[in-house]
Amino acid sequence: MILKIALLFAGTILAFWISAICGGGASLILIPILNLLLPTSLVPFSLTIGTFTSSVSRIAVFKKHINWKIFLWFVPFSIPAVLLGAYLIKYVNPNYLQLAVAFFLIANLPQLFASKNKIEETGKESPKSALALIGFSAGFISGITGAVGLLFNRFYLKFGLKKEEIVATRAANEVFLHLIKLIIYISLGLYSNTALWLGIAIAGAAIVSSYTVKYILPHLSERLFKKIGYGAMVISGVTLFTSTSGKIIQQDNIVVKTSSTPHENVYSMSWKNSRMVFEYKASKGLEVEKTVQPEELSGNLKEKYHSLMEYYDEVHIEKVYALGKETIHEFYCYKDNVLTKFKA
Repeated sequence: MILKIALLFAGTILAFWISAICGGGASLILIPILNLLLPTSLVPFSLTIGTFTSSVSRIAVFKKHINWKIFLWFVPFSIPAVLLGAYLIKYVNPNYLQLAVAFFLIANLPQLFASKNKIEETGKESPKSALALIGFSAGFISGITGAVGLLFNRFYLKFGLKKEEIVATRAANEVFLHLIKLIIYISLGLYSNTALWLGIAIAGAAIVSSYTVKYILPHLSERLFKKIGYGAMVISGVTLFTSTSGKIIQQDNIVVKTSSTPHENVYSMSWKNSRMVFEYKASKGLEVEKTVQPEELSGNLKEKYHSLMEYYDEVHIEKVYALGKETIHEFYCYKDNVLTKFKA
């Protein structure tokens, strides 16, 4: 454990350096690492200890650069949202939200290849309703995943803030969110001793990073700062997608199989207790078959199922969808390991 904490400490200093240079993203960089060390539900607690400490130390270093107009519209709407997000963490699988965040981050790829004039097009005044919506969204996502950094970095870049202003304003906007999340996670029991020590390691590294990064920012041009920011968003998105999709496939038991004959190609996918088959036949075209549970049937279909169960040992039901054709149900009936198929 000591070795893991030491490696995490060193990695976190680098992550928060990159975060400051990019205007955010240390949390999204650290999520895949913490996913290897902690259960998913405890990752937000460790992250929040570190990000809270990072926000406080960055405010101390860059306080004169805070954009108070954004702060005053962001924070009041983000606080109730973070309460809602942190409450829902017990009922919502954070992996699916992390996957959505990954797609959002990868969508910034075109900005890496945008022209110089387009990248430097900043300073447009955003309506107050947009600031409020961004604050609410940031709070909600942060409450569930424990991270929000790079997700809204594009907003700060488009608003026309300079690099020091982005670092300072983000820290001021998020410090209250992190404090509230810590209180909620502790009250809900979403922590452990291991998560605490990992969080303390992240916090210590965050302080070191905040007080050393001020010597790095002056050497970066605004255009390079923006390019690095968009690049970090895309890289974090790809990393988050890879780690999260793997966990979803494992936890939901997602299996994809293919089989082919000269006349048809069959692609089947099972997810949890559901099964879906994509079948292509040259004569019939594309068909989609979905497993149906008996309790989902009604009317004549339910009566047919019960009548078949009186004679057969097992009856499996699939609903078949075909383009331009009427939806049908297929009953796969087994008796003494012999299959008989009926359609309705």
